[in-house]
Amino acid sequence: MKLTGAKILMEVLKEEGVDTIFGYPGGAIIDIYDELAKTDINHILVRHEQAAVHSADGYARASGQVGVCLVTSGPGVTNTVTGIASAYMDSVPLVILSGQVPTALIGNDAFQEVDIVGITRPCTKHNYLVMSIEDLASTVREAFYLARSGRPGPILVDIPKDITKGLAEYSPGKSVKLKSYNPTYKPNMKQLKKIIPLIENTRRPMIFAGGGVILSKASSQLTELARSAQIPVTTSLMGLGAFPETDPLSLGMIGMHGTYRANMATSACDLLISVGVRFDDRVTGKTDAFCSQAKIVHIDIDPTSIRKNIPVTIPVVGDCKISLEHLNKLIGQVDLGNLEENRKPWFDQIEEWKSTMPLAYEQKDTIKPQFVVEKLYELTKGKAIITTEVGQNQMWAAQYYQFDQPNHFITSGGLGAMGFGLPAAIGAQVAFPDAIVVDIAGDSSIQMNIQEMATAVQSGLPVKVVILNNGYMGMVRQWQELFYGKRYVSTCMDCAPDFVKLAEAYGAVGLRATKPEEVEAVLAEGLKIPEPVIMDFIVEKEEGVYPMVPAGAAITEMLLV
Repeated sequence: MKLTGAKILMEVLKEEGVDTIFGYPGGAIIDIYDELAKTDINHILVRHEQAAVHSADGYARASGQVGVCLVTSGPGVTNTVTGIASAYMDSVPLVILSGQVPTALIGNDAFQEVDIVGITRPCTKHNYLVMSIEDLASTVREAFYLARSGRPGPILVDIPKDITKGLAEYSPGKSVKLKSYNPTYKPNMKQLKKIIPLIENTRRPMIFAGGGVILSKASSQLTELARSAQIPVTTSLMGLGAFPETDPLSLGMIGMHGTYRANMATSACDLLISVGVRFDDRVTGKTDAFCSQAKIVHIDIDPTSIRKNIPVTIPVVGDCKISLEHLNKLIGQVDLGNLEENRKPWFDQIEEWKSTMPLAYEQKDTIKPQFVVEKLYELTKGKAIITTEVGQNQMWAAQYYQFDQPNHFITSGGLGAMGFGLPAAIGAQVAFPDAIVVDIAGDSSIQMNIQEMATAVQSGLPVKVVILNNGYMGMVRQWQELFYGKRYVSTCMDCAPDFVKLAEAYGAVGLRATKPEEVEAVLAEGLKIPEPVIMDFIVEKEEGVYPMVPAGAAITEMLLV
C-alpha cells in the first residue's frame, strides 16, 4: 500500500516510540502537520523555534529518551541553530525534523530556502537532506539510531515539501546497521585491569564524573565504585547528580566556580579516575597545572575526547555504565586491605578544606540569591527537576541546590545558551507531568525566551520560574567589576518589565519578594499553585559567584568571598 511521505514519517515516529513533538508550523511542513493531527502524538506548540529545540532538549535530558522537534524551512529552521549547537556540545539525543522547499527548487534561492544541512554540519552529530521519498523511512530510522547510540547528539533531517506530498510503498522497519559507524561499548579488559593496582596503591585518589555518566545511566555503578573503594568524588557542571551530593564522599562541583575542596583535592590527588568527561576549559583552568601530580584514567565512549585536552595514563574507550560494571567486578575480586588507614591523612586533609573554606555568603538586609536557592532546596527536599538559564543564576543553582539524583539538573553547559531554562523546563514538565520543575533564572536571561510562558499556559504545564533579579547581566557585570575597574558597560538592565504583571499578562501567576523574610513564603506559595508561576526575587545587585578562577589561571588560584 502506498502512503504519502507525511504519513510514512508518522509511521516511523510511532515505530521509534515518539510520544511528544515540540514544534511550530509553516508552509513547507503543512502536510506533516496535517498528518500529525491524525495521530496520538502529543504536539507542544512553542512560540519560537529556538524554544522547540530547547524544549526537546529538556525532555530528552529529563526522560533519557530522544527529543523531537518539528520546524519549517528558512527562518524557521535557522532559528533552531542555537538550540542544536547547545545540544551538540552537551551530547543530547535529539532529532530535528525540518521542512525544505521542493526538490526542484533547491539551489534556486526559492522563498524560505536555506542550506540548513550546510549551516548545521559543524553542530550536528550528522544531518540529512532527503531527496527521494523511497529513502525517507530509512533515513529517519537512521537518524534516531545515530541520535541515541554511542556518544549521543542531535541529528537533523531536512525534508523537501514534495517528498511529504509524494507517494511510496511503506513497510515496517528493521534494526539499523551501519558499516561505517560502530561505537565501542565494551571496554578493553586489559586496560581496566591496569586501574586496579593504582586504586590499591595510591594514597590520594579522586573520581571525576561528567555528563557521560548520566547519559549512560551509570550513576549507581559510579556510586558503587566510590563507596567500595572509598574514593572522594567531584563532578563537572554536566555531571551534577551523577553522584549524591549529600554523600560524605562528595566534594561538589569542580572548576571555575567549583568548590574550594573539589579544586584543591583534584590538584593534590595522585590518581584521578575520570568518567564521561571531556576536560572542558572551565574545569581544567590552566591545563599545565591541572592534576599535575596524578596518574589519570579516562573512561569515555568517544575516543576523540581522550587525550584531546589532557594527557592520560590509562585510556579506556567504552560505555561508562558497562566499563564501571566491569571495573566494580574487578575490584570485588581483590583485597583492598588497609584502605581506610592508608587514606586517613587524605580524608583528614579534605575535611580541613571542607571546614575552613565552605561555600559561603554574607547575609544582609537584602535578599541574597544563594539564600533563595537554599530555601528552594529545603522546600522541595532536593527532589525538584531544576533547569537554569545561563550566568550567575546557573552557578548559584549548581553550588547551592544539592543534587542526589541524575537527570534532575538540566542546563546549557558547553554552549551556555541564554534563554535555555524556561523552554527546557517545559520539556522536562512534559516528560514528568507530576514533578516539580523549576527554572532558576536571571532577569536578563529569562527575557531571551520569555514568550514561552504562553506555551506553558496553553499546554497546562505548571512550570515555576524563580528569577534572581539583580538588575544586571550578572556574570558579565561580575567580570567587569573584578577585571575592568567596575566599568559596567552595557550590563545594566534597569529597563526591565514588571515580571509579576508580565506573568499575569500571559495568564500565569506572578509573585514577588523584596525582603529576606519574604523568600520562604513566596517560594512555598509558588510551589503550591498548580499553574505556571513566575517568582521575582529582588536580590543584592552586586553579589558575585565565588569561588571564581580567573581565566587562564590554575584551579587552585581561586578568588574567594
